[in-house]
Order: sequence, then C-alpha cells, then structure tokens
Amino acid sequence: MKTPRQGPASLPRRLTAWAIALALALAALWAWCAPAPARAQTPSPLATPTFSGPYIVVVGNGEYQINVRAGPGVDYPTVGILVLGQKAPALARTEKWIQIVYPGAPEGTGWVFASLVKVENGLPPQVTPPPTPTPEYIPTPDPTLMAQYELQPTPTVLPTFTPPPSLVLPTFPPPPQTTARFPVAVVILSLTVLGGLGLVVSFLRER
Repeated sequence: MKTPRQGPASLPRRLTAWAIALALALAALWAWCAPAPARAQTPSPLATPTFSGPYIVVVGNGEYQINVRAGPGVDYPTVGILVLGQKAPALARTEKWIQIVYPGAPEGTGWVFASLVKVENGLPPQVTPPPTPTPEYIPTPDPTLMAQYELQPTPTVLPTFTPPPSLVLPTFPPPPQTTARFPVAVVILSLTVLGGLGLVVSFLRER
C-alpha cells in the first residue's frame, strides 16, 4: 500500500516551525551572552585603623579638639588639630607631651599634651625634650638715629612770684563824747501829758 505524498500545504507549516525554533535558539544565545545585571553593593563601614605599636586616643578633658604643636611646649607653633576620639600612632614621650604621627606637619610628626590624650597598646619610649625654641630676633633701635627724631620739649621758666603790697586800712577818729544829754524819755512823757490835758479841756468845753 503506497503512502500518500504530502501536499503543498505542509511546507508553510515546516517553515513556521523552523522559524520558531530559530527564534528560540537566538533568544537563548542572547540571554546566555548578555552580562548579568549589576547588583547593588552595600557600602562596607569604614575600617577602624589598627596600630601595631602604641597609639593615642583624644579624650579632650572637656575640649572637643586639641592642638598639635611642632614641639613639646606651648612656645612651639600649632601645626594642626585632632578631634575628640581621633587616634594617631605614638612615637615618643616626655614628662608632659607625646610625639605622634601627623601627616599635616612639616616633618610628618607633631606633639600633643599628655593630659588631653589616652595612650593605648603600651607606652612609647621616653626621650629628652628638645631645647626651647629661640624667640625671633628683635632689632635694637640705634640711639643715634632715635636722637634725630626725638623731640625735646623747651623748658619754660616760670615767673617769680612777687607778693602784693600790704593793704592799708583807713582809720577814723572816734566820735566826740558828750558829757550831758537831754533825756529823750522826759520829752516823750511831757508831750504825752500835754496831749492828755488837751483832750480833757476839749471834752469839758463840749459839755
């Protein structure tokens, strides 16, 4: 018995199947070759620096920051600061100061006051403090040059005090004294009596 031949209608179906298979193969190849999406990375916390030798921790004793000086003393200039809780390797120490590594200083080292820091992981070696820095030279003024510009005040002679002449007060002679005076009281009394008599006479005449 002969197998019937496939008709022309079966050719489009084969082409469609081949096209789908090719598309799936290309999609699989693209997915395999495409780079994986980048994953969001969680930032890791900053690592605390570790020191193999002694180091200092700023405690401040009430201050938020402390000064880093160029030498072990307040006479040395300030080269930077350290804040509360900051750490730095300790290199040497004196009785009151500690030398630390400080990159901001000219020589890469600085000094901090010992009572403002706490030393951890042992003690640094003790050294002899360097001499106190010599203050800057202040030139002495030339006295000859200063004398040219120095103004001397001209002394003023005060006049001699002359006392004024004595004041002469005039004198008046005393009034002449009278030996006998007419008593004024007698005159007043006589006038009073005469007036009274006149009033009596006038009264009698009217009656």
